[in-house]
Amino acid sequence: METGLLGIGAGIAVGLAAIGTGLAQARIGSAGIGAMAEKPEMIGRVILMVAIPETLVILGFAVASMIIFILGA
Repeated sequence: METGLLGIGAGIAVGLAAIGTGLAQARIGSAGIGAMAEKPEMIGRVILMVAIPETLVILGFAVASMIIFILGA
């Protein structure tokens, strides 16, 4: 039972992080494409701004790993 709850907690950690990242990237991406349509030289900044929310998924994965390895041991 405990192992199952740890798995659910790890899944929620990664899942919610992924949902938040998806919502953020959708808004940033659409705004970035609009900005690049007006100023094509902004492509580097737009790529950087789209990549920044990916850290949320990485942190969610780190939390899930800690849940499984530290609490599951």
